[in-house]
Amino acid sequence: MLSLKPISIVLTGAAIALSTLATGASAADSRWTFDGAIHNNSLAISPDETIAVASYSERPDIVVYDLKSGTVRAILNGYVTPRNIVFDPSGKFFYVSDSSLGLIRKIDTVSLHNSANFPAGAGAFGTTISRDGQTLYVNNEAANTVTSFDLTSGRPKNVITGFAQPRQGIRLSPAGETLFVTNFLGDKITLVDTTSNRIEGEISGFNKIRAISISHDGKTLFAANSGSNTVAVVDIAKRQVIATVPVGKDPYGAALAPDEHALYAGNLADNTLSVISLPSQKVSATISGFKEPRQAIVFTRDSKTAYVLNEDLSIAKVDLSSNKLVETISPQ
Repeated sequence: MLSLKPISIVLTGAAIALSTLATGASAADSRWTFDGAIHNNSLAISPDETIAVASYSERPDIVVYDLKSGTVRAILNGYVTPRNIVFDPSGKFFYVSDSSLGLIRKIDTVSLHNSANFPAGAGAFGTTISRDGQTLYVNNEAANTVTSFDLTSGRPKNVITGFAQPRQGIRLSPAGETLFVTNFLGDKITLVDTTSNRIEGEISGFNKIRAISISHDGKTLFAANSGSNTVAVVDIAKRQVIATVPVGKDPYGAALAPDEHALYAGNLADNTLSVISLPSQKVSATISGFKEPRQAIVFTRDSKTAYVLNEDLSIAKVDLSSNKLVETISPQ
């Protein structure tokens, strides 16, 4: 595996000081870490597939990679427990949630400057953006809510209640009419009508639910069960689990490739990736060489390459035609 050195480091000075939350505390001061026992990482790739942004909730920084050169473009400091990263559809901005700062930061992709902060409250966790780039949805694990923000004005539009520890997992249906929110407490998925902003149902039957993916036709949902070492297959119309697929130990990932030929489960305890062939729903390969892979698995649009985030914020590049790890880009 190839380890590449960073070519530049950029420090962001745009962070809101933690003195607004706790007098005299620095961003790296663990005394002010919110939900420090809950660990997760996040990886997002720009729409043009040239930039990757990575975070781990144990680190007070995020790493920005140049994927074309295979180097670190920047390291952005000033975070406490960064939780999730998502690009807007235009690729001009990406958004970083931080559960201790209680903010969603809007970062300019070119300058890497912090252009806005959206206050979401301590516990801000998982995020997703509507296809039109107008609305950002934010899980709040502490308040048991989901808040929608208008990305044009930067103001909250709705606060939806009735969840139970919504963490990383939040996805929109392909048409955008339904929001799927995972609840770690109770092991269920809540369905929200995005027009009325009201809960319209739930799906249960999971075991320590982690990441979720939804098929392009909106009919099937896949969910990682870290408690049973399986991936659940869900019929969305019936709102029930119709099958489970055994994978590796402690699966967090359930990432569906764009061509939908396979689903990939990141197995934290095994340091592997399980490849589930579709539609057969059987494991066809196991890829090794990772460091505690979780739910942070993203793909190129042509489904030829997967990027898998390791615990140390290095990115493993996987050739999906051969199911082999071909390169690792390191932040060191």
